[in-house]
Amino acid sequence: MPVTRTGTVVLLGARDDAHVQEVARRLRAEDVDTVVVDTRAFPEETRLSLTESLDGIVADGREVGRPAAVYLRGLHAHPLAFGVDAQEALDADWRTTLTAFREKSALLLGLLGRWERLGVPLYNPPSSDWSMHKPAQLAALQAAGLPVPRTLWTNDAEAVRRFAREGRGVYKPVVGGAATRELSEADLTDERLAALSAAPVTFQELLPGENLRVYVLDGAVIASLRVISPSLDFRQHEERIEQVTLPPEVAHGCVKACEVLGLRWTGMDLKRDADGAPRILELNGSAMFLGFDARGGTDVAGHLTHALARHARGG
Repeated sequence: MPVTRTGTVVLLGARDDAHVQEVARRLRAEDVDTVVVDTRAFPEETRLSLTESLDGIVADGREVGRPAAVYLRGLHAHPLAFGVDAQEALDADWRTTLTAFREKSALLLGLLGRWERLGVPLYNPPSSDWSMHKPAQLAALQAAGLPVPRTLWTNDAEAVRRFAREGRGVYKPVVGGAATRELSEADLTDERLAALSAAPVTFQELLPGENLRVYVLDGAVIASLRVISPSLDFRQHEERIEQVTLPPEVAHGCVKACEVLGLRWTGMDLKRDADGAPRILELNGSAMFLGFDARGGTDVAGHLTHALARHARGG
């Protein structure tokens, strides 16, 4: 039996997440049927049921089947995920808690996998998950001929020292969660590098130029901004955010980066090197945008909402 379009847009993420709330508000203002599946409240409160039928999907008692489109803000499927507080449960029984998170993740990824199989437009699809791991992401971009910084991911102290001899560098976590810092001579001592035995680290050439944030949606640049900051890591240290027009070749490279990684949409960070050429630092599969809209005068939220609404109307 053929699966029919429901005209419903599903938002996956925490119900109290500002981005989820804003997109839901705008969709409803456009009279688009909208369902929020609160992934942070799953499985404690949010109810999900999947049957053996590909479109047998029920969320909080409502059949959602094959929605018109899905915006994935976050799954909250790991105890370290933003907004998740699992410390008490981990302290009480870490093994059972990690097992429960594994089960949660398996079901939510299975849900997304079904929708991708059904051809639902997903912002973004689970098939692009591999590209969210930076060692894979930057390598794929570099192989496609796109400009990226010289980068090393390692737990080998001697590899770090060799990398440092090639010029000024910075270091940061492989996944994120800590500020980028400049690599100094003090960081190259045996004592400091011994920390690599606990976890690998990202080492990258220091790019001295301006910071750029670019948003790409459905094959087009929808916003590009310059972030003025005195800090090496501009996050939470922005002095000013202003709109800029990208040269055509840079805009084309940003769109190509999305295509290479299989993303329908992204917020991506670039930084200019010593020659002024922008290099791609990363693409985010669920980028924040409300702060940039507010301070930079862009309307990423509007563009994303219109894209989702277009699918709901069969466009």
